[in-house]
Amino acid sequence: MEESRSARDRQLDETLEETSPASDAPANTVETGTGVRPAPLPVVVDNREASQFELVVDGQTAVLAYERTPASLVLVHTEVPPSLRGRHLADALAQAALDAAGAEGLQIVAVCPFVKAYLRKHPHREITPPGPPVSAEG
Repeated sequence: MEESRSARDRQLDETLEETSPASDAPANTVETGTGVRPAPLPVVVDNREASQFELVVDGQTAVLAYERTPASLVLVHTEVPPSLRGRHLADALAQAALDAAGAEGLQIVAVCPFVKAYLRKHPHREITPPGPPVSAEG
């Protein structure tokens, strides 16, 4: 009995070696914990000369145009090239703008419809409706 079990084990080992080479990618399961991770996004750059946040991917530039005042960062328009859409680049631009405004103590003024929607989905920042600047005098 022991000998036949040993022979069965050897046969099973040989079968497993033939059907499961080490070069096979691991299964993407909860048990293995492996999965495909998206490539990290490039760094968003604040191009102050052009008054826009920029994100260059595949030689194309996605932008979030703004107007900077002493007290606020007015987010005017988001533009993502059609071939780059669906990669959450506009989200990255919006988050970079929010982070920059927070670091500089500036109030966010959302004019851009995309940024308004982003802020509704991520309510960690307050939206300031566009309008004339508030004067300290008066």
